[in-house]
Order: sequence, then structure tokens, then C-alpha cells
Amino acid sequence: MNALDITTYTHTLGLQAKTAAALMAKAPAAIKNKALKALARLLREHTAALQVDNSRDLASARAAGLAEPLVDRLKLTPEVLETCAQGCEQLAAMPDIIGEVLGMKQQPSGIRVGQMRVPIGVFGMIFESRPNVTIEAASLSIKSGNACILRGGSEAIESNKALAQLVQQALAEAGLPEAAVQLVQTTDRAVVDQLIAMPQFVDVIIPRGGKGLIERISAGAKVPVIKHLDGNCHTYVDDPCDIAMAVAVADNAKTSKYSPCNASESLLVAEGVAAEFLPLIGAVFAKKGVEMRVCEASRALLAPVSGAKLVAATEEDWAQEYLAPIISIKVVAGVDEAIAHINHYSSHHTDAILTRDHMHGQRFVREVDSASVMINTSTRFADGFEYGLGAEIGISTDKFHARGPVGIEGLTSLKWLVLGEGEVRV
Repeated sequence: MNALDITTYTHTLGLQAKTAAALMAKAPAAIKNKALKALARLLREHTAALQVDNSRDLASARAAGLAEPLVDRLKLTPEVLETCAQGCEQLAAMPDIIGEVLGMKQQPSGIRVGQMRVPIGVFGMIFESRPNVTIEAASLSIKSGNACILRGGSEAIESNKALAQLVQQALAEAGLPEAAVQLVQTTDRAVVDQLIAMPQFVDVIIPRGGKGLIERISAGAKVPVIKHLDGNCHTYVDDPCDIAMAVAVADNAKTSKYSPCNASESLLVAEGVAAEFLPLIGAVFAKKGVEMRVCEASRALLAPVSGAKLVAATEEDWAQEYLAPIISIKVVAGVDEAIAHINHYSSHHTDAILTRDHMHGQRFVREVDSASVMINTSTRFADGFEYGLGAEIGISTDKFHARGPVGIEGLTSLKWLVLGEGEVRV
């Protein structure tokens, strides 16, 4: 497309979304839930066909030399599609919060004042790799009564087109406007520049992908942006802790999957338990081929571990999101140093403490300035589906409007509602 065609195309998407948003905002809960259930059914019915489309993207990605962790993000396995279907059903089963009235209070004048939850309107979603984001974004958009414009990465274009087609089929089955969920059909990056600069049509932009993408979107957007830049998540092994549990959780937080933003990239260990804990977790990491970027104290304790891949950590390692079988490891004096280290180097995404000390746990969750803070569990749970949100549109490390996994509430706003019986202001 030339520049004129891009502008016309993008404005058409925006106008259609704005029109659809007005209809979605007043759609009854039963109709929105019907669309979500239909989408779950269609995903299951078309699993085999979706994998054919997905295989084209996988082949193109490998031919282009895409790193294997990034190829992994592209996969639409039956398990991934089943999770998407379950997310749609979980959303359908949840109460409809649109129109909910909060905090209604009587004022001295006689009026009653509260707030009503309403859809944001139209959101633009710009994402890379993971085609399942198409379903997560679409399902949350439907449940929250919004319209959305989705622009996936070129590496997943065939998968995204197939998924978006099913979404529009589900919307049509329920009697909702198909334009409530639109996928950008071209991979031309000029569409993104247009999309993030259309406040007349788009109410918020949500980028989901690598740091470079998110920085570029944030710099050029003329509408509000919900974002997180990095997923440098920490697991801190405290003194005292259950060593066996700590090994199992730290292993899961790092190795259950290397590519997600909620995988732990840094492991902090209290010096009081380091001699017992580090050789055990080191043996697990060595067996799985995880490279360990270590401080001097942890190197001394890990050096005897057979097959351990040890590299001296640099200052940059403490703030690094690897998205790979690499983890930084540091021995710290205790909970005070752990909290200080995390607040300095963390991306404020998700951080966890593994401890038997109740007060240490309470201090950690109060003082660590991150979107999700955890006690005695894996950072890998930082996910909208696992939090019971049905799905997530992304994870926000911003501090206003939405923070952490962004589900239905994050796609709504509040307007003031005032009820009177003829009162006049004096």
C-alpha cells in the first residue's frame, strides 16, 4: 500500500471500530457471553485447521532464522488453543461489570453521588509473536463491551488471520457487529504509525512485545498507552525457608518456559541458606543446560556442581531480561538487601519471596515496588488466566489506570453518576 492507501485503510478501521464500540457498550451480558461461548466452540472445532495455518508461520520463522525461544512463542499447540477456549468460557461465566455502580453516597444537599463502570471504547493492540494474544484480546474486548483493532507481528500473520476470522464468526453468531474485533490485514509498519496517532477513533493503545517495540510505540503515540517494557522478575530465597520447596519453585519460575515475561531472570539467595540451597538448584540448572551468571559468593558454592555453566555476572546482568536458559544469581545478606536490590534493578513486573518467616514475607510484599508480589510461589503465575481474569490483554508496570495483568476492569473506565429528586444548588 502507498501512504494514501494506508491512511484511508487505517481511518476506515478506526471509523468501523468507533461505530461498533457504541453497539458493544449497550450489548446485554447474555449476548456477549453467547459470543464468547461460540468462540470457545469454534476454537475446538478448528484446532486442526488452525495448526495448518500456524505451521506456515513456524516454517517462515525458522527459514528467517528466528531464535528458537521466539519460534516457541508462535506455536498454536492443541494445549494453547484449549487454554484459549477455557479462557473464553471463564470470561463468559464471570459477572458482567459494565453498568456496575460503585460507592453511591448521600450528600448534604440531598443528591446521591457514585460511579458507574463503562467500557473504554476502542483500544488498539499491537503485539509480536504470540498468536494466542489475538484470542485473549478479542475475548476481553467482547466481555468488557469494547471494540478493538489488533495488529499482530508479521511472523504470525497466517495464524492471526485464521483466529480473527473465527472471532468475527462468533460475533456474527451472537448478533454483534463483526467490526467489534478487527485484525489489521497488512504487515506494513506504517499502519502502526497511523493507529497510534488517531485519538478521534482510538482511546488507548496496548503494545505487547519486545522492549524496542514498546519504546517506539510509547514515543510516537498520541493516545494513552498501557505497557510494560521488561520482565526482569526475581525470586528471592530467604533465611529461613523450606529448602526443598525453594528448589522446586525456583526451578519452575525459571525453566517451566524461558520465553514468557513472567519467568524469573534473577535469583537472590540469603547467605544463611546459600550453602545448602545453591548446590541443589545449581544441579537442577546444570542438568537443564541453564547458564548461571554469578556473583563471587555464589560462584564459590556452585563451582563443585558437575556440569554447571558459570559466568561472572556483570552490572548489566542484574537488570537483564534474558528470555533464554540464562539466570543471574546473587548471594545477599538477607531480606533488607534483597528488597533494595529488587527495587533498584527490577522492571517492577513480578517478584517473589520464598520464606518461612511471616514478617519477612509481609515486609517483602509491602516494600517491593512491583505490579505483582508473591510469597512462596512461582513468578510464572503472573498471568491473567492464572489470576482468574479469564485472560489478559497484557501486563502493565505503570502505576495508574491499570497495573499488573490487565483483565476486564483494566479495559473499563468510571464515570460519575449523580441521582437527585429536584435538588438545586444554592
